[in-house]
Amino acid sequence: MLYFMNDYSEGAHPKILEALVATNMEQHVGYGLDAHCENAIDLIKKRIGQPDAEVHLLVAGTQTNTIALCSFLRPYEAVISTELGHISVHETGAIEATGHKIIEMPSKDGLLKPEQIDKACDSHVDEHMVLPRVVYISNATETGSIYTKAHLEAIRKKCDQRGLYLYLDGARLANALTCDDNDLTIEEIAALTDAFYIGGTKNGILFGEALVILNPELKSHLRYTIKQRGGMLAKGRLLGVQFEELFRDDFFFELSKHTNEMSKLLRSGIKALGYDLVTESSTNLTFVVLPNPIHAVLSKECYYEAEKPFDENNIEARFVTSWATPKEDVEKLLKLLANYKKIYA
Repeated sequence: MLYFMNDYSEGAHPKILEALVATNMEQHVGYGLDAHCENAIDLIKKRIGQPDAEVHLLVAGTQTNTIALCSFLRPYEAVISTELGHISVHETGAIEATGHKIIEMPSKDGLLKPEQIDKACDSHVDEHMVLPRVVYISNATETGSIYTKAHLEAIRKKCDQRGLYLYLDGARLANALTCDDNDLTIEEIAALTDAFYIGGTKNGILFGEALVILNPELKSHLRYTIKQRGGMLAKGRLLGVQFEELFRDDFFFELSKHTNEMSKLLRSGIKALGYDLVTESSTNLTFVVLPNPIHAVLSKECYYEAEKPFDENNIEARFVTSWATPKEDVEKLLKLLANYKKIYA
């Protein structure tokens, strides 16, 4: 079977596993206060150019979003997101379960527009409604699109005008920052947001996300929220060891470059075969209009997401590459798609 289901099913890069084995019998204090976590946090601060940032190493993306947003928001405040945002679609109402409303704005490409922030704020006018306070965006988005520097600057400006915090979900930040269409740096991400997180789970480690808080207003007592929400890992050093490796010699970006290269190869090959794409992607998510007969046979030889019906004759299929995707697997998938197109076209 070929595997293009997601970018986190493999265990971890051997380099990460070697570091975990090498430090396995070390004795450390718990809860993220060990020397490995401290060193990893220092490496992250240096890499993003923000020595005063506060960094918390957490286990998973939904956990990170929930901890961050419920900490940033007062009980009557809400978060603005696109309707495709991960917090809107794939987190089982985690944010709503903390008592906070998500103000969802329509989007086909996953990108939030500055004027939509105005619309969300203007439609919540008094104390009978929730008060918008945080803008949530993902980079890369859930469709594989990315924010340009100009777009992110425009959102930052709009947040400043409206008195809003800007929070960026970076589950696939490495992919966004190493794709061909990108013009942003991680330093600029840090300079333009109030908080963001650096995704590790989808970029070569066993588990782990680094929540980075830049705005001093948002730093107070966050470890209390982490503990209350079940995010304080007793064996915190396991996170520290992994992020040490990710941010030593820019290994974080090295892994995602391969991910994007494999996706680019796959996407160009799919287009050359005459298949239509549901949406243009800059990173490692490729959404394809797949005829039902081809899906019926291909799904027996390749794992991928059959997202939803595209129309009565086609489904929307999502193919995802990872740091571990072999070039040979991409070529095999393209060969299958070519053969089945001849048969079923």
